[in-house]
Amino acid sequence: MKSFMKGAVLLTLAGLIVKILSAVYRVPFQNMVGDQGFYIYQQVYPFIAVFGIWTSYGFAVAVSKMLADSDRQEHRAIFRIAFWVIAGISLVIFAALFLGADLLAAWMGDGQLSGLLKVGSFAVLLMAPLAVMKGSFQASSRMEPVAYAQVTEQVIRVAVILLGTWIVVTNGFSLYTAGQTAMLGAVIGELAAVGLLIYFFYKKIVWHPQPAAVPLWPTVKKMLVISLSVSMSSLILLIFQMADSFSVFRLLEASGWETLRAMEQKGIYDRGQPLAQFGLLVATSLALSIVPLVAQMQRKKNGRSAQLYAKLAYRISLLFAVAAAAGLTFVMPYVNEMLFQTREQSAALIVFSWQIVWMSLLLILTALLQGIGKVRVPALLMAGGLVVKIIGNWLLVPVYGVMGAALAGNLGLAFIVCGLVLYFKIQWPLQFAPPRFYGWLFAASAAMGAVVLGWAVFTDWTLFDALPSRFAATLTALTAVPLGAAVFLVLIARSRIITEKQWYVMPFGRKMAKLQLAINSKKKGDGR
Repeated sequence: MKSFMKGAVLLTLAGLIVKILSAVYRVPFQNMVGDQGFYIYQQVYPFIAVFGIWTSYGFAVAVSKMLADSDRQEHRAIFRIAFWVIAGISLVIFAALFLGADLLAAWMGDGQLSGLLKVGSFAVLLMAPLAVMKGSFQASSRMEPVAYAQVTEQVIRVAVILLGTWIVVTNGFSLYTAGQTAMLGAVIGELAAVGLLIYFFYKKIVWHPQPAAVPLWPTVKKMLVISLSVSMSSLILLIFQMADSFSVFRLLEASGWETLRAMEQKGIYDRGQPLAQFGLLVATSLALSIVPLVAQMQRKKNGRSAQLYAKLAYRISLLFAVAAAAGLTFVMPYVNEMLFQTREQSAALIVFSWQIVWMSLLLILTALLQGIGKVRVPALLMAGGLVVKIIGNWLLVPVYGVMGAALAGNLGLAFIVCGLVLYFKIQWPLQFAPPRFYGWLFAASAAMGAVVLGWAVFTDWTLFDALPSRFAATLTALTAVPLGAAVFLVLIARSRIITEKQWYVMPFGRKMAKLQLAINSKKKGDGR
């Protein structure tokens, strides 16, 4: 168990590093290629990422679970079936992306995107070995090779994207060539990860001397169901991005925007993606660490511990999601200019950032429902949310521009989350949080907002004439964010809506527990 927990912590840390790198590299990339270049990359990125998450994450978990639940004699047969199923799906997706690149680009309204689709499609071919080897290691509780492969893949991918883009841009090549270079980064990163996993795999793999056969179609069916159920919550934001790829630019152009300005507006709208990824780090961490405990506790006769963990996952996820979204609301113009050079469409990005709240709750609720074996209704709700998003885009983008796309995203996610809450309470009736929790959350957010807004306006007013605009915005953002975070955390600690013992359960929650103890012990001392 000690070895397993050590590996699980390592895998969680690797996942967070990957998420952070995935958000961070987009900032220098956008600075090099501008809003049009960012639009080019973000139009195609979801196509590769959706299939990558489904296979390298969803199928890896499916393979891991099926290997762990079977006899050792059946492992070779399961491994072989998984490899050929994923390889077959990979070939189909590769053919669709490579051969259908011109058609897909035409549907997106920009024929020059076909080159990016063709380059990116080669990453799909590497998914089979990536998924089955990850699953095999996870089944035997050997998390280290998986963690090393994930971090190696992302580091090399980011390095190729940034270095390759810099070379392309400084040598005067087109922005579409820069986009192709970025897609090539995904291929090279995955090649490195596959090579590393092969090294570990053949170094330690031991097959049972008497292999046994397993039924083909039940195995394939089970694998598909598990892979889709565990990855669907991670896929929904990417699928929303794919819906934007097909609609936002075309709708902007059709409603009267010039082609170049429409591309730039879509690129500005896509600035919201890395900001949202930062805000989702806490929810992702909770889903990886606390939620498996819920599934384990739920199997016991006394489900009290499972309820405590479920409530805690919900509360901490909502707490930090609201803090992130509210904080971005008050500093967005400054963060926008600091990271992306201009303050343009800051209002639309504020609306976009509130998707952090919906996505955080979606990640936790789907993971909790998955822990008690409920996956069909969440899948249907996500399909319904996608329909709401698509209809919202078609109705709102022609009227409100990219603000309409941001509103449509919130509406689609809100539909899913409201449905998940109702369904969860039917399956497992419990009160996630008392009214006092929501009251303190609102009070802490309002106090943070008042302090941050006041400080931001003051520094912006005093620094704007004395310093270059972007440098002044950077100083404002870098001072306002920690100030707001301090105000929020102190009020939350003082309220004790999350107890010290509960903070200790959360990854990296030890410091918050110590802060809370210090604040409340001082309060008692003052009272005496």
